[in-house]
Amino acid sequence: MTALKGKVAYITGGSKGIGYGVAAKLIAAGMKVAISGRNLKTVETAAQYLGDADCVLPLQSDVTQLDDEKKAIQQILNTWGQIDVVLANAGVGHFAPIDEMSEAHWHSMINTNLNGVFHTLRASVEALKKSKGYYMTLASLAGTNFFASGAGYNATKFGVVGFTQAAMLDLRKYDIKVSTIMPGSVATHFNNNEPSAKDAWKIQPEDIGDLVVDLLKMHPRTLPSKIEVRPTRPDKK
Repeated sequence: MTALKGKVAYITGGSKGIGYGVAAKLIAAGMKVAISGRNLKTVETAAQYLGDADCVLPLQSDVTQLDDEKKAIQQILNTWGQIDVVLANAGVGHFAPIDEMSEAHWHSMINTNLNGVFHTLRASVEALKKSKGYYMTLASLAGTNFFASGAGYNATKFGVVGFTQAAMLDLRKYDIKVSTIMPGSVATHFNNNEPSAKDAWKIQPEDIGDLVVDLLKMHPRTLPSKIEVRPTRPDKK
């Protein structure tokens, strides 16, 4: 998928953070991008900053609901007639020792981080078969490195990595590329962070956007299926 102009992408959780950063880079590369989130007003505001209606489509969808994702995919097809790239980016994190973690927080992460990537793929896979497209998940270095108070988050991100790698094996016979991106610390609002100058050492959302563009421009014969990304120099505590 080396020529990106006119291609269509769908990004879940695209109103801020990594999703927004990727959307901006794809639009700059000439693509049309649909972004979704649970709060339509927030998504519409983000879309206004990203570009005009010809290149940005704001959608309301809760990835924990398969029907929501099916409706989002249909709206994209009704608007632009195709879907070439899907980034399952929506995610949440709650951190606590396992003996203190609430059932609500556990299920919130499972439903969004893990069920969500399945719903997004299940809803879009037929469109991707037609376009011989690219499905990506946004995992985390927490999908290979466990840490204290991260049992729930680790469980979902380990799951996303395994899900994506198995999906890659299932879908490559349709010429669909599948990759998972595993960032370390990123300067976003995740876990109640407020991005500021203190986050200058972190990966920036637009850096992940550049990575996605590079993946899309790679020769069809080559697939980086699992990409770990980390800050060059960690913060000095």
